[in-house]
This record gives sequence, C-alpha cells and structure tokens, in this order.
Amino acid sequence: MNTIDSPRDVKRLSPGQLPVLCDEIRAFLIESVSKTGGHLSSNLGTVELTVALHRAFATPRDKFIWDVGHQCYTHKLLTGRREGFACLRREDGISGFPCPEESPHDAFLAGHGNTAISAAIGMAQAKKLRGEPGKVIAIVGDGAFTGGMVYEGMNNIRCLSNLIVVLNDNKMSISKNVGSVAQYLTQLRTNPRYFKAKRDVESLLDSTPLVGGAIKTSIQTAKAIVRRALYHSTMFEEMGFQYVGPVDGHDVCELATLFDAYRQEQSAPLFVHVLTVKGKGFTPAEKNPGEYHGVSAFDLHHLTDPDIAPDSSFSTVFGRQLAERGETDKRLCAITAAMKYGTGLQYFYKRHRERFFDVGMAEQHAVTFAAGLAAEGMHPVVSIYSTFLQRGYDQIIHDVNLQRLNVLFAVDRAGLVPGDGETHQGIYDAAFFSELNGFRVVSPCNYAELSHWLDVLLRETGPRALRYPRGGEDEALAPLGCSGRPFDCFPARGAADIALVTYGAETAPVLEAARAAERQGVFADVYKLTVIHPLPDGLCGALRGYRRILFAEEGIQGGGIGEHLAAALLGQGCTAAFRHIAVPSLGLSHAEVGQLRARFGLDAASLTAAVLQCADGADSDGPVPEKTAPEIGDRAEKQSGEQGDSQ
Repeated sequence: MNTIDSPRDVKRLSPGQLPVLCDEIRAFLIESVSKTGGHLSSNLGTVELTVALHRAFATPRDKFIWDVGHQCYTHKLLTGRREGFACLRREDGISGFPCPEESPHDAFLAGHGNTAISAAIGMAQAKKLRGEPGKVIAIVGDGAFTGGMVYEGMNNIRCLSNLIVVLNDNKMSISKNVGSVAQYLTQLRTNPRYFKAKRDVESLLDSTPLVGGAIKTSIQTAKAIVRRALYHSTMFEEMGFQYVGPVDGHDVCELATLFDAYRQEQSAPLFVHVLTVKGKGFTPAEKNPGEYHGVSAFDLHHLTDPDIAPDSSFSTVFGRQLAERGETDKRLCAITAAMKYGTGLQYFYKRHRERFFDVGMAEQHAVTFAAGLAAEGMHPVVSIYSTFLQRGYDQIIHDVNLQRLNVLFAVDRAGLVPGDGETHQGIYDAAFFSELNGFRVVSPCNYAELSHWLDVLLRETGPRALRYPRGGEDEALAPLGCSGRPFDCFPARGAADIALVTYGAETAPVLEAARAAERQGVFADVYKLTVIHPLPDGLCGALRGYRRILFAEEGIQGGGIGEHLAAALLGQGCTAAFRHIAVPSLGLSHAEVGQLRARFGLDAASLTAAVLQCADGADSDGPVPEKTAPEIGDRAEKQSGEQGDSQ
C-alpha cells in the first residue's frame, strides 16, 4: 500500500498483488479510523470494489460518483491522500466525504443518500454533449434504493452508453444468486472475448438491411426471457440497463476483469450488481455493521458493545422517554429514516415494534406517511437528523402544516456538528420551521428541558418540533435545570444596558461571555429562549429597554430566529442597536464544534469581544431608561411565566 501514490500505481501491480493490497488497506482503515473516528463498516465492505474500479478506469477522466459518499476512504487512499488520514474529518484535514475542492479525483460532493445516479446521469450526458471520452460510474449502496430519487434517475437514463451503475449490495439482495448456472453466465458475460463477439454481432446486424433489425430484436427478446428466469432482474433491464451480476464483491481479480471488459464502448447503460459484506475483515463490524457504520475513536483492544447506546446523550434521553410514553399512549408511533440507533429509537423499537417504522433513506415518505397516520388519529413522532430532514421540507409544508396535522418532529443533531462537514450541519431547521405560521418549535439546552418539553409537546396537537444537539449536554448547562417557561432571563450583577439573546447549546458560550465581560466591568443580561417559534409573548417587551441587543445562534443567518426577533422588535418601536451573530451559508468545512464556533464568532471569546465593543459606545443610540438588573429579571420571569401557564 505504501507504494500507491496515485491510481496509476494500482495498474502496475500484478493480479496476484491485488488481494495483498486489499488486505493492507483494510488493516490500515481499521487502525486509522480507531484513532480518528469516521465511517468504518461501509468502507471495509468496498475495498476490493474500489481497487478494481481504479484498476480498470482512470480518474479524473473517468468519474466516480459515490452514494452516500462515506464509503470513499479506499478511493482517497489510492488517490494520493494516505498521509491525510491522520487528520481525517478534523480541521484543515481531509474530508470524510468526496470533496472536489480537495482532489480532482473527487467528482461530486456527496453527503446525502440516493443522489449518485441522478448526478452521474447529468455528468454522462454532459460528456456526450461535449464529445468527451471516459465513463461515469455511480457506486450506490443498497440502502439508497429505499429512496425514491434512485428510481427517478433510473427512469431517465436514456441511451447513455458511457454510464455504469454499480449496486453495492450488502443487505437486501435484490437479485439472489441462483447457483452455478448464474455464476457461469456471469463469468461468460464478463469475458472480453464474449464482449467483443457480442459487439461484432450487433454491428453486423445493425448494418444488415431489412432483416438485421428484426433479428437483433428477436435475440434480445429471447435473452431477456432467459435472464428473467435466472436473475429476476427485469426492473433494471426494463428501465434500459444491461444487467450484469451478481458478482462476488470481495474477489478483486474477478471485479477487475469485469470492469476491464466494459472499459470500452457499451451498447447501453450498464448495471453491475456486486455482493459485499459490510464491515468485511473486522468481526465486530461484520456482526453489527449498523452500529459500526459511523464511530468515534475507539480502543481496538477493549471494544464495548455498540448495541448499547451511550447513557448520556440527547438522543438516548429522548429515545428512552419516548419508549416510556409508548406504554400509556397506544396511538404513539415512532418513524425514522435509516437512523434507528442514531436517534435513540432502538428503545422504542424493542418495546413497541409494531408501532416503530424505519422507512429507509426516504425522508419525504417519512413525513407524508406520518401525515397519513395523524389523519387517522394516530400520534406519530418523526425522528430524523436535522440535515436529512431538509429533504422533506415540501412535505412538511403541504402534507403536515397546511392540514395542521398532529405530527411531532424530533430533530436530532440540530445546530453545529463535528466531523462530517458542510453536508451534515444542522443549521437550517430553525429557519425553515420558522417560516411556517403557528408551527411551534422548542429548542432545549439540557436534558431537564428536553424531558419536560417532550412531555408538553406529546400532549399538544398540531405541527410542532423539538430540536436538540448532537451528543451529551454541556456540563455548564445541566445545573440550569428547567423552569418550564418559554424563555428565561439570567441577569447580570449590575445594571445592564446590553442583552445577549440565544437558545439551545449556544447558551453555554453566551453565559461564559457574559461572565467574562462582567469581570471587566461590563454588564450584560442573558436571555435564553426555549420556545424559539413563534417568539414567546413578553420577549420583545422585556428587551425594549436595552440599548444594544446581541443575538447568537448556531443556525443559518438568513431567515434565522435572530432575524425574526429583529423584525418583531422593530415592529414594536424598539430603537436598540441589534447585532445578529450566526452561521453564514458558506465555510462549513469539517472541524470540531468549538472550532466552528470560533470561526463564526459564536465562541465565548468572540462574544466577549462583541459585548466589550458594544460597551465602548459603538452604534450608540442615545440614552435608555434607567432600570436595575433585578427588575429586568423579575419582569422577564413574570411575563414568561404567564405565557407558560397559558399552555
């Protein structure tokens, strides 16, 4: 492996060296990911497939499009990025997903599932239009076939003879291997001499006047009948593909021979069905591939049972409590989209299996399915990561919100998340939910608030959302407990004309910044929102007397909660200088959450500087009415308490 610095080096190896290379890559991945964390099972399952692809094709002329993208580690190793794995998914290190800005060998950014076929069709068509050589190969896991976009793409392949779709089938076995006859035919169809003879016959028939076309059609019809009997592969062929497989996805020499046979011009888009074992070569991952799908750094010599979720995480607290509520509410249903363990719903699944639904990579279906359940009187809870819930926004608007259906969205991984970069950040949900009138959104900052508001929202009706961050609660926020109010004020120990406003996990650096400014003689009151939409009654009234207001949120700036608050204050005649500190739409590369906060001015040090800058008189608007900090806190508590009682 240490001799491979580019795909050209793979082509120089003898066939006998290819299995050795695969073994070395697999050992490297296990050792490396155990130190950095990352996606393990999926990458262990695609080692031979990736080596064979690079053996036959030549990137970047040929384009590899990975779906979802997290199985690209072997591809990165073979394209000159071996040294970068020491900083995989870390700031200024290599991404855990394909990244065109990182390497010309990465053709397309891919972080969400079932996108590869559509993107590959577009790239293959562009090559055709420009008369460029080379193939476009989409490598798609079987999980992606639970999402509708795969079929939308396959329905539009046309006659793209430069397109190859590789199904990495490690679970659902769309077409089962039916024994030695199918295996023999697969070997026959991938033999270069057969492939050349097939093309020669087709060319001869195409050039034969009158009867050539009819004979060719008859042969193709007869072949289709045989293939249907042997392979049950009509779906792919009826969509226009030439189907090949199933093929052993861990026989690197057989795979290399197959892809080499189809390196030249094809007569139709090619569909290659490859059977692999997820987690191949690492026994714990083979036994529990889902649990070793994405891992934090771990000790190879002291492995814990991955089936046991961490005791301390927002996902676990949510999942356990929802399972408990399922005992008393027999109409309660839990829905997720291929993330049972990640969302903590394994607890609900084990206790209420008949009311648990994992719909696969089909977020749009998940939302409308929940709408259908709600329309018939059930109480569905849709638990999906923030970044993936974006894909169901149209359904949220039309199928849930317009009908005011009783659907609760449990939005996991809300806010900034580490490691996975721009494709997995949970920064948009607060903004897109807040565009829907009356859509109640709650953003707890600790476990106590999560538990309280989950109970509240389960008792309520209509469209609503509970959003919470990845991982465990901040130890600085746990002592805050839960007041049960829509917002809380934490007054400074002196008279303050500056207000810091925030919600969720960002509360920790905001409180720290207020304390740091106070040590330098500058006082700022902190307002922590729990209900972020609609804005709580009494909030604008509590803020109107301040000279300057700073709003900080781990969400997108445009359309964020800060913009809604600014508009509301302006509408009530507030003249305070307002500063909105949030996440821009660009610059979300992979890094730890603390590093991302620092980049966007959301860390305690940056917020402290912003408070001190306000105190120096920047953007002064003139005098404000005199008030003491306790009066501010008392008024906020009274107003928010009244709102809480009304619920």
